[in-house]
Amino acid sequence: MPETLSDVIESPEPELVAAGFHFTEGPVWHPDGYLLFVDIGNSQILRLEPGGQPEIVRENSGGSNGMTFDLHGRLIICEGSNRQITRREDDGSYTPIAQSWEGRRLDAVNDLVGRSDGTVYFTNPGGGIDPADRDIEFNGVFRITPDGDVRVAATDFEFPNGIAFSPDESILYVSNTRKWMYIKAFDVQPDGTLVNGRVFADMGVDPPEVPGQRPKGVTGSLTGVPDGMKVDVNGRVFCTGPGGHWVFDKDGHHIGVITMPELPANCAWGRPDNQTMFFTSRSSVYSIRMKTPGTPIPRAG
Repeated sequence: MPETLSDVIESPEPELVAAGFHFTEGPVWHPDGYLLFVDIGNSQILRLEPGGQPEIVRENSGGSNGMTFDLHGRLIICEGSNRQITRREDDGSYTPIAQSWEGRRLDAVNDLVGRSDGTVYFTNPGGGIDPADRDIEFNGVFRITPDGDVRVAATDFEFPNGIAFSPDESILYVSNTRKWMYIKAFDVQPDGTLVNGRVFADMGVDPPEVPGQRPKGVTGSLTGVPDGMKVDVNGRVFCTGPGGHWVFDKDGHHIGVITMPELPANCAWGRPDNQTMFFTSRSSVYSIRMKTPGTPIPRAG
């Protein structure tokens, strides 16, 4: 039988874990047991201990957006306003690790994901940059190789946004936010190049009319776009979209839409068993307990 949301979600309702922000994004769970996320409007990075209150850990963060960790547990950040990828060092300083490609300055870098060999893939949409200030003529996906080179990975997007790997890292998923709303899948070659780009899921239409999966009383088009994305260990893809957070099985079949009080923009796996999903949703952060763990962030052996 086809899966339903009841096969995926354990929590009866989303739990509000923090509120009162401008626009939350970029969540990532630290191995030491706390959540990091950004408030884009205030250009801040915040830390949230379980049961505690949010604490600002970085002001004037360069329009920080997507975040992850490298193989050594160092925070890596998309600084959209500063048009660069940075790494937080052990002494608290920040080192740029990607600022340009072939001598051309990056655009408003958006989100990123790490591979087990140390490669970091990131999305580089041109939206938010004055066309006169753009050096790169396409909206694409780039990769930072383990030796620090910045290389183009894919070019055929209107607005590449969220990005995630399948559990075995053989497939890279990228969401497209503007004009045509979809998730694209690429086969990842051993050398890190991407081939066989194809549409994994079309998100430019309203979700199917399945009872309990759309907000009550809502008809017609729903707000929200494909944005942040994560994958669980069974290969299910979780991606923000119209009306909430869409869930697909590993073959691209639509399972349902997780609805919350506020539209989510991104998500992250967390808690010690990696089985809780945190959603950065406009002015707040919510959590939902899932029945299956998420794929872990790669760490060095």
